[in-house]
Amino acid sequence: MTELDRRGFITQALGSLALPMLAFERETKGAFPARQEAYRIDLHHHFGPPTWVRAMRDAGQLRTADNPNGLLSPANTTWTVEQTLQDLERGGGAAAVISITNPGLYLGDISQAIRLARECNDFGAGVVRDYPTRFGLFAAMPLPDVDATLREIEYAYDQLRADGVGFMTSYEDAWLGDPRFRPVMEELDRRRAVVFVHPTAAACCRGLQYAIGVGPASMEYGTDTTRAITGVVVNGFAHAFPNIRWIWSHGGGSLPFLAERIGGSRRDERMPDGFIAEARKFYYDLAGATNRGVVASLRELVNADRIVFGTDFPPGGTMAEYAESLRALGMFNEAELRLIERENALRLVPRLAA
Repeated sequence: MTELDRRGFITQALGSLALPMLAFERETKGAFPARQEAYRIDLHHHFGPPTWVRAMRDAGQLRTADNPNGLLSPANTTWTVEQTLQDLERGGGAAAVISITNPGLYLGDISQAIRLARECNDFGAGVVRDYPTRFGLFAAMPLPDVDATLREIEYAYDQLRADGVGFMTSYEDAWLGDPRFRPVMEELDRRRAVVFVHPTAAACCRGLQYAIGVGPASMEYGTDTTRAITGVVVNGFAHAFPNIRWIWSHGGGSLPFLAERIGGSRRDERMPDGFIAEARKFYYDLAGATNRGVVASLRELVNADRIVFGTDFPPGGTMAEYAESLRALGMFNEAELRLIERENALRLVPRLAA
């Protein structure tokens, strides 16, 4: 048994015990205990299959000083299973549900996207098989090709037993609410799917330079998330397909702040209960969003039962850091923190209760 296997076995064994929740206290100022009860579930956690990393490098998507508009963070190119297991152990984590991050799969070549989807999903499913209580998988999808995506949904659910699917907010000139994606939404609704959505920078705005050092991740990701949510609601997908359980990244981008302006009193046959009512049905993760401004706006839109824990690991930060910053806000009581850090995730991925 390797050291990694031993660590995984020990961590799984401890996580299966019905231990009472340990008090969450710092041993020293600014530090967390090295070991805590494993109960947090990270729903925004990335992995980097080698074939995908290689394809993104070859396409010039790696973000460097010379290529500041690249959408692939260097941290994602060196991800390993052991990194995630260590982060869970240090941050009181029970499990992480892994997904593909920017720039996704589609770079203008649909045949490549189809191939990468299968390779990434097979790789991710292998990780879950090796560590079934520590990992989940949001399977990558080859949108904008609808037929290929329907085939991959079938494969991901029926063969790999994936926990949900993962999309980008947009695909060149199309956002997730685009009518051409309706057959995909019909199938996801039929399967009562969990749909995790990661932001990207749309083709229209990827090269915009608002100021020196302000790249796509700073502004466009939140804006593209808002565009995607708005399309899903206004074009009727949220109302027509109520069995889809959506998770929007980074606190929903700028949507909570702009929700009233976008559709405060708007109602029609595609959203008969109104824009706000539909937006309140979604889940929103706190990756990159544990600051008072974001959380204040988000809490105006939803209660704690619609907020989930996320780190955007490996580039986004560690589980321990996010847990600390979440508590430092002082905006959630202990019951709400338990919902955010675990119980809401178990409603979406009940398999991880083990």
